[in-house]
Amino acid sequence: MGTEMQTVSLSFYRFATPLSRLWALTMMGAARLSLPRIDGLQFWKLCGSGTGEGFTPIPNTSVYAILTVWPDLDRAKQAVAQESIFQRYSAKASEHWTLFLTPYSARGAWSGQSPFVEETPAQTGPIAALTRATVRPVVAAQFWKHVPDISGVIGRDQNVLFKIGIGEVPLFQQITFSIWPDSGSMAAFARNNGPHAQAIRAVRDGNWFREELYARFRVADETGSWEGQSPRILKDIAA
Repeated sequence: MGTEMQTVSLSFYRFATPLSRLWALTMMGAARLSLPRIDGLQFWKLCGSGTGEGFTPIPNTSVYAILTVWPDLDRAKQAVAQESIFQRYSAKASEHWTLFLTPYSARGAWSGQSPFVEETPAQTGPIAALTRATVRPVVAAQFWKHVPDISGVIGRDQNVLFKIGIGEVPLFQQITFSIWPDSGSMAAFARNNGPHAQAIRAVRDGNWFREELYARFRVADETGSWEGQSPRILKDIAA
């Protein structure tokens, strides 16, 4: 795979101390001034996370994420390693992990934009799924009632390599992100007639989302560590 393809970097940061967590919270506002000035950056979002595995409406003040979109893999890696905003996050965090992703399927909108450029899907290798939605306030309670069941099903699925719930605005602007060993295992989960499928039907029938986006990616590379070790998404798949 060439490095000229559009690349999405998704960086996770864990903050261990009260002061570093306060810093991370303030950066949800302050980083908005720095990110638009970075050369080559096409799209960006700052995200918090939920407690537990992230799939709850209660904020987790220790974990934050930055999603950025770049013209190619080389620029993405260079920016994450060298741009001052990423260096500041890395210096304050107790650990950090970045995934470099190549979009191969995307539909819907994010803040009125279509940020991901589709490429030809890979035949093998780990696949990442991202779902982002703006929940209509009048149905937020119904939406969150379904989330614990969905989270439990994902957690029990032996194929899922990584999962987290993050969001731009608590309760209303939510993102689910997961990594699977291949497209077949991810599709099998989506087809299963359980809480996930039931929630999808409820979304469609009730028009729960004001805006939604569904994207799939190849995992091109990774750097850093999470939960005290390298997730080794690519190395474990290749072993």
